[in-house]
Amino acid sequence: MIKFTKFNKRPINAYDAHNTQKSHNARHSDERKTSSLDTSADKSPKLQVAVVGGGIAGLSVAISLLQHPGVNVQIYERTKVFREIGASISLGPNGLRTLEKLGVENAIDGSVCSRQISDYPMIYRHWRTGEVIARDLHRTVKTKKHFTARFHRAYLHQALLEHVPREIIHMGKKTVSIVADREEGVTLTFEDHTTAKADICIGADGIHSNVRKTFVPDHTLRRTGWTAMRSVFEASLVKDINFPEDASHWIGPDRSFFHSNIGKGMFTVVGGLHTDPNDLEDTVQWDDEYSLDIFRELYKDWHPAVRSLIEATPYTRLYPNMAGRALDTWTFSQRVTLVGDAAHTHGGAFAAGGSLAIDDAYALFLALSHVWPAAMAKSRKPPVEQLAEVFRLYEATRKPHIDKILGAVHLQVIGHKPNMENDDIETDEMLEERVRNRPDPSWISEHDVESTFQNVIGAKDLGLIKIPSKLA
Repeated sequence: MIKFTKFNKRPINAYDAHNTQKSHNARHSDERKTSSLDTSADKSPKLQVAVVGGGIAGLSVAISLLQHPGVNVQIYERTKVFREIGASISLGPNGLRTLEKLGVENAIDGSVCSRQISDYPMIYRHWRTGEVIARDLHRTVKTKKHFTARFHRAYLHQALLEHVPREIIHMGKKTVSIVADREEGVTLTFEDHTTAKADICIGADGIHSNVRKTFVPDHTLRRTGWTAMRSVFEASLVKDINFPEDASHWIGPDRSFFHSNIGKGMFTVVGGLHTDPNDLEDTVQWDDEYSLDIFRELYKDWHPAVRSLIEATPYTRLYPNMAGRALDTWTFSQRVTLVGDAAHTHGGAFAAGGSLAIDDAYALFLALSHVWPAAMAKSRKPPVEQLAEVFRLYEATRKPHIDKILGAVHLQVIGHKPNMENDDIETDEMLEERVRNRPDPSWISEHDVESTFQNVIGAKDLGLIKIPSKLA
């Protein structure tokens, strides 16, 4: 059994070189000194929405809900400067199509991302021979700009930021308390002792969500046994290496290796290792730096292309994977709901997290527009009964699909256990059969959230489904 040894040095953060938020933070420095931030100050009948979290999920919520003329959005981000760790991110056709519907063309036009030359979303190779074992396919997607794309997180984040008014983003606002009252709305209290009030609160604050902890305190995250060794650096460092140009996932008996261009002259390598999730001596934490010597040792017998890429890698950091059970509901007191990793702690499986968050945000907008259309917004805010209906439709659209994904995640974890103890327990034939028999991920990556929403509305109108009348 291979164990990780913590190897701490000064943190390396790929976002630092591309951070564009310094002037934004300066503009809001005076605002952070105030004792209260009251989002209900606007006397017009706008629905006041507080979004907790300014990452990809939170920005997607803001972009989506601001399509509605009756909505005012305020984003509360815990960090003082935007920083994205983890570095690379993939968006499938589902997320890319939704971004196009939201008018975020700058995130999908190829200027900030990389797509496969072959058009295969993923290519799987044998760890030692480099032989192509299998390929994923786009099943229903015909438009090139909707083909799977890979990004540096910072560049995707910046592309989304271009569609969000800077004045609605409040930095350095770590949420420490949320009080939701069915009749009165939501009050947020921050670590700096300021407060904010809103009609509804959207928790978009990630897998370790404080919003979720407030309303589901017994929800726990557990290690899945998979740890990623991630690195992002300038592609020029690997320009003289002979390796497959398309992104490839190299599969070994108990570990894997992934490499890809991610746009704008950046490159990523990701090693993946399965370990015992119950090992009490494993003290590795998210974003710990790891020894390059040990990283290279783990892949010393792999294909020369893999070894060369790792040799060129300037650093690597550890990300132990965490996941949790499906929640019974995402909505609380008819005033608070969750999106993205805050709602579904699937641990980044299937490289689906970014697209799932974007689709969550869009589904929430579709539900709000259906229940409280723009014409109705001219005269009044939605009463709490309509808000409850919005959240019911949102969950009916998203939760069955998400719960199915979470079920697949837990099956995947169980499936890896037989190979954890021995590297040689799996023959080449067994490995190749395992890869070829993998589930087709297109049911996740090509899921159509708008079509699903319309099906929910149609089935509800026909009485074919019953949406719970009361949410916790």
